[in-house]
Amino acid sequence: MAANKNGNGKLRLKWVRSAICTPVKHKRVVRGLGFTRLNQVVERPDTAAIRGMVAKVPHLVQIVET
Repeated sequence: MAANKNGNGKLRLKWVRSAICTPVKHKRVVRGLGFTRLNQVVERPDTAAIRGMVAKVPHLVQIVET
C-alpha cells in the first residue's frame, strides 16, 4: 500500500456531515474511526481496513490534505 504525501503512512480524516438519519451501520463506522464530534480531525494509520471504513461513508467523512 502506498503511503500518503507526507510519507508517514497516516491518514488525517475529518467528520464533515452529521450521522443523524443515517443507517446504524454508518454510525458505527463513524464511531469506529474514532470520531466523537462534528468537524473533528483524527489521524489514523493508512491501512486497508481504515480505507475500507472511509469508503463506506464518503458522504460523512473526508480525507484532509496535510
